[in-house]
Amino acid sequence: MMEELENTAKLIRQNADTVEIKALDALNSLYAEKRKIRKAYQEEHVRIVQQFTHLSDDVIRKKTEYQKYLELYKLMRCKFEEIYIKGGRGGRKLDEVRDKYQKACRKLHLTHNEYVLLLCEAVEFEKDFRTVLLPGLLEHQQSLQEAFILTWKQILSEIASNSDLTSEKFRECHRRICLNIDSIKPVDEYKDFTEKYKTTPTEPVKFTFDESLVEESAGKLLPNQLTVDNLTVEWLRNKLTELETSIKENQEKRTSLTNGHNSDTLANGKTTPINEINNRLSLNLETSRKDINELKCQERKMLKQTELIRTALNELGCEEAPSGCDISIDNQPAFIDNSPEEVSITGNKCLVDEEWFHGVLPREEVVRLLTVDGDFLVRETTLNDECQTVLSVCWGSHKHFIVQTTPEGQFRFEGPAFPTIRDLIIYQFNSGLPVTQRSGAILHKPIPRERWELNNDDVILLDKIGRGNFGDVYRAQLKNSNEVVAVKTCRVTLPEEHKKKFLQEGRILKQYDHPNIVKLIGICVQKQPIMIVMELVPGGSLLTFLRKKSNSLGEGQLMKMCLDAAAGMRYLESKNCIHRDLAARNCLVDGMKQIPIKWTAPEALNFGKYTSLCDVWSYGILCWEIFSRGGTPYVGMNNTKAREKIDSGYRMPAPENTPDEMYRLMLRCWEYKPETRPNFEQIYTVVETLCNAYRATFC
Repeated sequence: MMEELENTAKLIRQNADTVEIKALDALNSLYAEKRKIRKAYQEEHVRIVQQFTHLSDDVIRKKTEYQKYLELYKLMRCKFEEIYIKGGRGGRKLDEVRDKYQKACRKLHLTHNEYVLLLCEAVEFEKDFRTVLLPGLLEHQQSLQEAFILTWKQILSEIASNSDLTSEKFRECHRRICLNIDSIKPVDEYKDFTEKYKTTPTEPVKFTFDESLVEESAGKLLPNQLTVDNLTVEWLRNKLTELETSIKENQEKRTSLTNGHNSDTLANGKTTPINEINNRLSLNLETSRKDINELKCQERKMLKQTELIRTALNELGCEEAPSGCDISIDNQPAFIDNSPEEVSITGNKCLVDEEWFHGVLPREEVVRLLTVDGDFLVRETTLNDECQTVLSVCWGSHKHFIVQTTPEGQFRFEGPAFPTIRDLIIYQFNSGLPVTQRSGAILHKPIPRERWELNNDDVILLDKIGRGNFGDVYRAQLKNSNEVVAVKTCRVTLPEEHKKKFLQEGRILKQYDHPNIVKLIGICVQKQPIMIVMELVPGGSLLTFLRKKSNSLGEGQLMKMCLDAAAGMRYLESKNCIHRDLAARNCLVDGMKQIPIKWTAPEALNFGKYTSLCDVWSYGILCWEIFSRGGTPYVGMNNTKAREKIDSGYRMPAPENTPDEMYRLMLRCWEYKPETRPNFEQIYTVVETLCNAYRATFC
């Protein structure tokens, strides 16, 4: 009994030492760690809120910057137009103003893109701010506090166990301690803190593009859409590379955190309660779900921005120059002819004679023609003032490979070199190998020229009959049919941008078929100069005809001219096409060339807004020209004076012998507010009724 009493006393002393030293030290350590975690939570909460506040402030600053550059752009545009209209086409002052105007335009476009990307980032971050970051931080804090309470409970249980003596007093104390310990619930202990913070913020903050910022850009800048042009494309590509690098680094961090969390969990699987809470605190501070959630939010913002940039750049396309390779072969592989129904890619033709060679076909047409993976064609383009041959392939997206020239004068991509480009394409087609390893693009089906793509050699130019904005206009003959046609040419020396604008007319005419619209016969894009081939209208321009035949033209003939013009414009209006220069001389205006002010509606002159109702205004001027038999509108007034008079309410009087109904129609066409003008369907009905009434009266 003495030994057991001694053992009991020894055990009591050991338990007392454990409670006094180990347990109390652990409680003090817990208290200090809890204060540290609470402070860390408050600092993290402030950081996240400040991050959101800074992003909101950035959006406001970027909008203000956008407005500043928009005002600068409008000012430079007005100065340019004013000096250009007054001073003509040249001069040092015009060059200086044009340079400032272009710089303002470039800065506006770049600011527009930065504003769009910032809004994209703000929208994503605001959503994550409400649904992920703050709730995640709160959840993280709750898990830490629950861990504290759990460990506290374990320490108290150890104290209770060490103080469990056989006396009734201690047994009663022990029962009370146990009851109090059992009443401790970690979830309830943290409920007040959760209730306090879970309601912030109360309402979502919406970030939207201020559409008033792009109203003055005449459709060039669109809300929530990136502008991709020669002013911004390099910036966007650099931004995309920067974002992709950041996304990769973000993913590596998340992988590292996840792997670290798993390894620590396994390593610390068997520890004492005190050691376990210390390990868990360290883990939650450094590799918690909160950190992973924040990385995910950052990645979502960047992914949204990269998607926005990639979509814009994919619509533009890109030239891909394959990397070098020293492979060469002596023999050309056997050619395979896929099917009699397919375009042949064998034989001994020259490259320009191949049906899959499309000459200087614009990129926009290439995108339209190549629709299925493996579709391909060969074309030419100009890069850095040098003519390049390009293989265009549909493979996921539209990829464009520049044919490389070796020092020996042969042609290749990443594989063997060949003496001719045609041999290179045939090899690439028959081998079934990717054009480049990076792209993986394989040639399956050559796409032939469309029926409207004519060979330049099939058009014989006869004599020059005029001059256009891009080159000369010729009377010509088609070699195969001897049909006499009109041909517009584009000067070889023009920049690539102007050549694309030249071909826009051909692409527009290709869609239309109407007796009062000049018919497109074809476009020659196989080689320079590119040409638009149209039906020849032997009578020349209406203005010249009116002036030559002024004495012999009757009222009925003039009305019929107005009716034919209305019929053609009604057709264009139904196709959502805006003519922009409807006049008796019928010549087109391009880019920044001088605007035909006397024929242009006020809203187009003042705000750059072109609609079909602008054509209605011009139609009224055309009718005035017809009934004045080729007269000059606003005679005796220069452009500036005419514009001032129009804005003040002046309208030209009716030409001599103009029917009252026709003059009333002209005045309706010249209503200052576009919405009060008639459309071309209504105009055609009015003019047709007048023509029928005239025929019934005089015929």
